[in-house]
Amino acid sequence: MEGVYTYPLKQHIGGPSKPIVQKGDRVLRGEMIAEAAENQLAANIFTSVSGVVEEVTEQLIRIIAYETQSKEFVKLTSNTPLDLIRESGLVGLGGAGFPTYAKLQKPFANGGTVIVNAAECEPILDHNMRRIATEADKLIKGLKIVMEVVNANKGVIAIKEIHTEEIEDLKASISESNIAVATLPNMYPMGEERAIVREVLGVLLEVDQLPLAANCIVINAETVMRIREAVEDKKPLIDKDMTVGGKLKGALMQVMLDVPLGMSVGEVFKEAGGIGSEYGEIIMGGPFTGKRVNMEDPTIKTTGGLISTEEFWKGPEKIGLLVCACGGNKERLEEIAECMGSRVVGIEYCKQAMEIKNGTRKCENPGRCPGQVQKVLKLKKDGAQALLISNCTDCSNTVMSCAPQLKLPVYHCTDGALRAVNMKLVRKIKT
Repeated sequence: MEGVYTYPLKQHIGGPSKPIVQKGDRVLRGEMIAEAAENQLAANIFTSVSGVVEEVTEQLIRIIAYETQSKEFVKLTSNTPLDLIRESGLVGLGGAGFPTYAKLQKPFANGGTVIVNAAECEPILDHNMRRIATEADKLIKGLKIVMEVVNANKGVIAIKEIHTEEIEDLKASISESNIAVATLPNMYPMGEERAIVREVLGVLLEVDQLPLAANCIVINAETVMRIREAVEDKKPLIDKDMTVGGKLKGALMQVMLDVPLGMSVGEVFKEAGGIGSEYGEIIMGGPFTGKRVNMEDPTIKTTGGLISTEEFWKGPEKIGLLVCACGGNKERLEEIAECMGSRVVGIEYCKQAMEIKNGTRKCENPGRCPGQVQKVLKLKKDGAQALLISNCTDCSNTVMSCAPQLKLPVYHCTDGALRAVNMKLVRKIKT
């Protein structure tokens, strides 16, 4: 455990956290090292190791860990569930990192539904299923805490239908009549919160609407597990479950539970047995929406996966990009195209990829595609010799219905990650 642990001060939506330690301070695992700024959306940060503060800047805190570590931690001091959740530094652990207390601080006036997102939407990632397989009862306890905090009268755990054993584990742990399991189709992006609301409640939200518009809250499965830890065990957010996969020296896909936050990417791979000598890139996150990182970068609150991809395929001289709101964005596809040695000659967006106020895009109806023929024809006209796409399962299927006829090879932003673990590539759906 000896080594350097780095804690960026902005690991969440909102403003950066404010350091409360100085260089040379000795800290214990679970001790707060940065606090949420007052009157601002933010989250506390705690050290996951005992050690000595080596560096404090406006961007990060760096700690040198002692050689010997304990699993014990400094306990939270708040009393009520919501205050404990706020103090713990919890944020959404499956997405952008929205501070959890802010999501839960306004209870339903007349009852509502809490939906646990256990879709584990991205391929390769499997750590949520591992937790459910071994600790389904703790997920139910966490859900009950959330329901009490927000005055919900119904709880639902949304999980892909392929996870039959985990579904049975959950059902066996439920004794309450107001908690149920809802199954989702095995398609990407069934973990997108608007897709979950549509599948579970039959309500299709507008791109700028939050789940509250459907009288519900959607919350990630690991976040719910960590809520139970915060409330029952008084444990701050200092550990993270993740899946490590790809070009590894050992098993191609490995689940690692309770990885201390702030550990470097390189150290996590070392814990997994080491990385292969030849690989394309390192992705933090999943194959669809993950971002490229370096070995020196730290794991953070929202780290769900670390993938060492296969080396990049050599692309054509000219390539067209088809960007989907559910997958890699324009910049991500441009990054991949450059590594393929291809020049981008055209950029098109999926018909349903609607731009919203913050400049990002959301799909009008996640996972249900109206067809991409027009976009593919436009890229062909722009001079593309092949396509690089980031589309969801259904959209990729529609691309494959026309691109081959136009003699346009198709590459997908997930190819490197999926090839590295010998998984089927995202192309045409076999019926």
